[in-house]
Amino acid sequence: MKQNLDTASPMSNEGRNLYVIGHMTKSLLALLQDKPIEDISISQLCDNAGVGRASFYRNFNNKEDILRMYINKLFDQWKKDWEKNETLPLSTVMGMIFEHFEQHRDFYALLNKRHLIYLLKDIIIKIFGLKPELPKTEAYSKAFVAYSLYGWIEVWFLRGMKESAEEMKQLFQNQNL
Repeated sequence: MKQNLDTASPMSNEGRNLYVIGHMTKSLLALLQDKPIEDISISQLCDNAGVGRASFYRNFNNKEDILRMYINKLFDQWKKDWEKNETLPLSTVMGMIFEHFEQHRDFYALLNKRHLIYLLKDIIIKIFGLKPELPKTEAYSKAFVAYSLYGWIEVWFLRGMKESAEEMKQLFQNQNL
């Protein structure tokens, strides 16, 4: 069973790491409200989180890793819902992804404000199972979908997420892809 902050013993290494990860995440998100990530020092992040610098380096290589981990956590439930029926039409999957972004609008708007949308590219590629060892037709088809979706997401964020998830789904369907 995968441990989380509620189920891990606070005295275990895993419990301490979950505590650090949770507090680092909250700290970074709070600090990002006021300043760009490059203006946030590791010391400031750790002081704000109430943890030592060694705890940061035990869990992360850089500040972006905190956000990557948080994005993966947010997408975990989405992935579980999608994996129940991976044969859904692509337009439905697109709608589900945009619904996910709407559900977590504040977080993704913060990423956009701080020019950190690029962190979503890896998860989009992972969702579509893009791997270089795939047969060429499948590899290029998946690359087309993954990078197109990333482009749509980036433009949607830049436009201020004005369109609803349903509108984005309809726009995608109208592309006749």
